[in-house]
Amino acid sequence: MVFDWRGTLVTTLAAEAWVGEALALLGRDRDADSVAQVLTAISRADGEPSRLEADGVDCDARRHRDTYYAVFSDAGLDDDLSDALYAVESDPRHNHFADDVAETLRWVAARGCRVAILSDIHFDLRPVFNAANLDRFVDGYVLSFECGVQKPDPAIFRAALDALGSRPERTLMVGDRASHDGAAVELGMPTLLVPTLTNPAQRRLDVVRNLVGR
Repeated sequence: MVFDWRGTLVTTLAAEAWVGEALALLGRDRDADSVAQVLTAISRADGEPSRLEADGVDCDARRHRDTYYAVFSDAGLDDDLSDALYAVESDPRHNHFADDVAETLRWVAARGCRVAILSDIHFDLRPVFNAANLDRFVDGYVLSFECGVQKPDPAIFRAALDALGSRPERTLMVGDRASHDGAAVELGMPTLLVPTLTNPAQRRLDVVRNLVGR
């Protein structure tokens, strides 16, 4: 079984919250107007299609950082704010595990399912799972910045299958984005898409336990 991280197992900061947290980190005003001003500048600099969401940005930690700082520079943001924004983006303390994650991982592990965490991410998730005492339920981590490929490239799903020593038709992919996680079906992996997690109290993973069965 393969789980996506952000949006599936943990919350993701909305853009307004991201900027607000960065401003708060600096002790600056984080009122609606201040947040909107920064977001507008970033959006204009980011462009269309988005540079921050471009293919390959998550394939290398240095490329991820350089891309973000290039956008911040083009947006006219000062160095302190740029540093704060990137620090918040890279701090997993802003990504909270859903309340039903531990029981779900415990459930599937108890039934003999091997588990991999697959994420388009620019930093190591192992300490995150260690701190939450969830690493004991995880058999492998497939992180885009380590393997040089990101979703929806089929290669990252093959890496997850290799990490588990499993066949596609016997491996469930659980994610929240059809455009990225849904690409697993191209390899023949059954895929479950759940609504993006916005509040840890939301319970969306019971369907996983239902699929695994008793």
